Amino acid sequence: MRSPRWTAALTGVAAGAVIVAVATVVAALLGVSNLAGGVPSPLLAVGAAFIDATPAWLKDWAIATFGDRDKQVLVAGMLLVITLVCAGIGLLGSPRRHGGLGRSRLALTALAILGAGVLVVVLLRPGAVPLDVLPTVVGVASGLGALHVRWRRGAGAAGPDADRRRVLRWAGATTAVGVLVAVLGQLVSGRERAESGREDVVLPPIDDPVSVPAAAQVDVEGMTPFLTPNEEFYRIDTAIVPPTLDAQRWRLRVHGMVRQEVEIDFAELLEQPMIESLTTLACVSNTVGGNLVGNAVWTGWPIRELLARAGPEPGADMVLSTSSDGFTASTPLSALTDERAALLAIGMNGEPLPVEHGYPVRMVVPGLYGYVSATKWVVDLKVTTFADDVAYWTPRGWSERGPIKTSSRIDVPAPSAEVPAGTLVVAGVAWAQQRGIAAVEIRVNSKGPWHPAELAAEPTIDSWRQWVWHWDAPVGKHTLTVRAIDGDGEVQVAAPASPAPDGATGLHTIYVYVE
Repeated sequence: MRSPRWTAALTGVAAGAVIVAVATVVAALLGVSNLAGGVPSPLLAVGAAFIDATPAWLKDWAIATFGDRDKQVLVAGMLLVITLVCAGIGLLGSPRRHGGLGRSRLALTALAILGAGVLVVVLLRPGAVPLDVLPTVVGVASGLGALHVRWRRGAGAAGPDADRRRVLRWAGATTAVGVLVAVLGQLVSGRERAESGREDVVLPPIDDPVSVPAAAQVDVEGMTPFLTPNEEFYRIDTAIVPPTLDAQRWRLRVHGMVRQEVEIDFAELLEQPMIESLTTLACVSNTVGGNLVGNAVWTGWPIRELLARAGPEPGADMVLSTSSDGFTASTPLSALTDERAALLAIGMNGEPLPVEHGYPVRMVVPGLYGYVSATKWVVDLKVTTFADDVAYWTPRGWSERGPIKTSSRIDVPAPSAEVPAGTLVVAGVAWAQQRGIAAVEIRVNSKGPWHPAELAAEPTIDSWRQWVWHWDAPVGKHTLTVRAIDGDGEVQVAAPASPAPDGATGLHTIYVYVE
């Protein structure tokens, strides 16, 4: 009796689990000597390469569909593809397809070719060094060894039911252990070190701390908090797993079109006179009415002070910032040297930056979308020109400068809510960083007049502003539309446009059912 094809497929899957598990553990062990927080595992390297190749329309779709869970979906999809590929390799070695040793040799060759392809991807990652290939080499070698040993013992060949059961037990146990080891290895790879180091960071005292008045928060049930809790703050970046940097080894280099190169470490950064900035960050992929926007108090050192040490040369108009994972952003030099609170941030809402939000140091620049300004895990600033350098998203179809557009959102009531007739409270937020919000207006149904909303206090023009409007709601189905007017008197753009290439436009509209 021959082993069924699915037994051979499961053997291939088990070999794949061995590869991923061993490579992840080796990457975690080697990561202690890597500034970026870990030598790439093949899974993360392939995932990062996929993100790098993502066009603007696909990025928009993924974020609109999955929000800040897009990375989890990507990893799940990758694991599914890996499972199918490894199952195919297992089938390739099935005796129903080839005879004798030829069946196993063909499958082993296919697995080796697959591993070679992953090695190329690893070496093409930004900042790759020869050591980065070691996890993949050891992982693939382990997978090849597991298949070879299993097949030499008769796995996948004709045999009694008892042999088939041994194969299934081996494959099932190997797969389960491999997946568990891979998950644990990834979780442990630098995360504990980063969290431990983060707990040791003490934010320096601030001479003029930010004070948020109670009047900035409207008293409406279900309303968005004026300050977004760190654990609820949106996260959109190109890192599948957040880099886990060691603050004691972190360095920031300033170079390019400067009179002198400058380098600063974390200890020196902590000694600088820090300020606090109440700033709303927004992702360029945020759709009209979306939640990829958050408001926080950031603690940091003004970037203009660091750039002044380097002395930008005449003609420079851009700073290309680089993350430890290779991501780059193109920020106008003027936005980093004027009086706005553009920071090398080390704190968020009174505590050290969370790992997911850039620990130990990130950039926060009011008035610009995050993809051109809010570089997390920042390690390099190159003073240059827009003519000479391009950032990560520019060649992928996004604009190079990314100023934030005036936007507004209805938070209460919820879309399609069923509400009783009578006085209905309508509330939400509006933002226009560097310009502020001068007015918010609400319209009931498409041809109704615009009604002025009551504005909450505005502690700074760089943060969003809450608003509230009371409506005598009649029975029926109605639409509610909001628009904002910024501090320059410009009305929010009503014409709808998708996020690419420089941010969405349009007016947030919801339906409500009044009973």
